[in-house]
Amino acid sequence: MTDPQYPDLLLWAIPFFIAGIGVELLWLKFHPFKNAYTAKDARTSLIMGVGSSISDALLKVLMVGTLFWFWQFRFFDLGSSIWLILIALVLTDFVYYWIHVAYHKSRWFWATHVVHHSSEHFNLTTALRQQWTNGISGTVFFKVPLVLFGIHPGIIVFVMAINLIYQFWFHTETIDKLPRWFEAVMNTPSHHRVHHGRNARYLDCNYAGIFIIWDRMFGTFVPEMVEEKVDYGIVKPLTTYNPFKVAFAEFFAIGKDVFAGGLTMRQRFNYLFAAPGYSHDGSREKVAQIKRAYIEKNPDQAGTPGLPSS
Repeated sequence: MTDPQYPDLLLWAIPFFIAGIGVELLWLKFHPFKNAYTAKDARTSLIMGVGSSISDALLKVLMVGTLFWFWQFRFFDLGSSIWLILIALVLTDFVYYWIHVAYHKSRWFWATHVVHHSSEHFNLTTALRQQWTNGISGTVFFKVPLVLFGIHPGIIVFVMAINLIYQFWFHTETIDKLPRWFEAVMNTPSHHRVHHGRNARYLDCNYAGIFIIWDRMFGTFVPEMVEEKVDYGIVKPLTTYNPFKVAFAEFFAIGKDVFAGGLTMRQRFNYLFAAPGYSHDGSREKVAQIKRAYIEKNPDQAGTPGLPSS
């Protein structure tokens, strides 16, 4: 392809998002799920989605500009073709997997991503509950290796939009498990329901964007279990529908911890970058500790999916 043009797919997808929510609401009218929707929660999710679109537009020059700055140092230039776009789609999904892992393993990144997990409901509006601080989180640097190895920034932005659009449809309880071959390769509502769970066994798993194979490869896959319904939300609920508090609550909590008195520089650093749940005095629990505590109370569950053997 010569002089390729990459449309703003996320803008094109807005009518699809609205229509999808409408179809889901109609379906739920005749097949109701307990706690599927509440008006306040859905409204907050939609506001977060609008705010995210605005912040992304305002910070797009910073994020995309970073990729274009590194483009001048590329080792190769792979050009532009349909095959390269398909390859880039797979590679960016691999990168997205590691970005998602970072979101859950470092409090700095979690402060941005927690917004998406803050709802205690799981429906298509939850997909739109997105962060306002992604542009300053630093995750753009995860994509720099793709640029250096010759994938044009325009292609990366284009396929990342495809990645995000794909993730919309599986934020729902209205779709059960799909055919086994599809569940084995692709991310699905069943897999992503697990990712949004705060049950001990469901914490920190199923990070995939499009292809669940990454979780299967790196040992982070946990199946949805019929005997344990997913409990949605975060371990310490926000208990607010105020979109500004939802967007920035964890950053304020980080500031409070980092600037507390009597701490060493190492402890302050850990409050900023260590895993969520870190505390210098052991008063909080990280995910591994939550899982171990669950096993101590339920020893018969040791070694079952998502839980340690002891």
